[in-house]
Amino acid sequence: MAAQNPTSGKAWLITATQGGPEALKQETRDVPKVEANDVLVKMKAVSLNYRDLIIPQGMYPFAVNTPVIATSDGSGEVIAIGSKVTEFKVGDMVSSLFHQGHQSGLLDPRSIKTGLGGALDGCLREYALFPETALVRAPSNLSFEEAATLPCAAVTAWNALYGNARPLKAGDSVLVQGTGGVSIFALQFAKAAGAFVIATTSSDAKAERLKALGADVVINYKTDANWGEIARKLSPRGEGVDIVVEVAGEITLPQSYEAVKIEGTIAMIGFVGGAGNGGSALAPLTRVCTIRGVYVGSKAQMIDMNSCIEVNKIQPVIDSEIFDFEHVRDAYKYMMAQKHFGKVVIRI
Repeated sequence: MAAQNPTSGKAWLITATQGGPEALKQETRDVPKVEANDVLVKMKAVSLNYRDLIIPQGMYPFAVNTPVIATSDGSGEVIAIGSKVTEFKVGDMVSSLFHQGHQSGLLDPRSIKTGLGGALDGCLREYALFPETALVRAPSNLSFEEAATLPCAAVTAWNALYGNARPLKAGDSVLVQGTGGVSIFALQFAKAAGAFVIATTSSDAKAERLKALGADVVINYKTDANWGEIARKLSPRGEGVDIVVEVAGEITLPQSYEAVKIEGTIAMIGFVGGAGNGGSALAPLTRVCTIRGVYVGSKAQMIDMNSCIEVNKIQPVIDSEIFDFEHVRDAYKYMMAQKHFGKVVIRI
């Protein structure tokens, strides 16, 4: 065990499922003793997800146990290990695992209740004690800030592309929506696999950035309300896309049905677009497609994803505005105002 053994550290807690960013409070917490299977991490950075914004607004549909230390996504340096730990050593850069109990295979009723920053204490703290199974070694080509973006958005994107019965392969086509974390990661992973990617966005400036990341086609959904039909026409052979990474929810689902090809998959990620008319319940039948709910992914998937990031030298896209540990509420408000491109990061 390393000599360094802090006894306390600051942490940001969600104290209620109402009030938004004002429900976040900073406290000093004791650092637990390192037991045989534990890894003590000095946290260096966290990143925000849409999930983090809606938990203190009472809109999150999964388990939340307040007060809870906020955020699921973090990275840091291992500063102490227990006597039985074999996977990590002091000095390693690690990222958190979103569902602490989801090691491999499918989610189940137990592992779905082990999400960081909701059911369990999260990463927005100076020091965090994790079981060895709850961490993943970060890709060697990334900084702490970049590694902090991986546990939720990146793994979700990876699962959307590779977790279904027909995983993505070279020559397939993918549609991504907007410029949030999941969508940008899906774009990067799909291009690394040799796929054709169509992206949607709301501005010409963002369209140029998406093209720079490799998007083959970019459609402005503000000026082209029927973007799903356009995406189908512009897809290879005009047949529609193999996978739609659906992040907006009901409001965009009718257009996703227009975009997806016969026997394609709509990976349902979230509902950032709010309520809308999701179309007929028979649409998956009439469109002959699959709708698959995706709730992040396993440690095994994250390890595979990290290997892809290293081999392809993929760099996560981080917003230019990086916040410090004392201005956490400002980071939440910034992301809520949709001022970001890519991931919003907080340095610790």
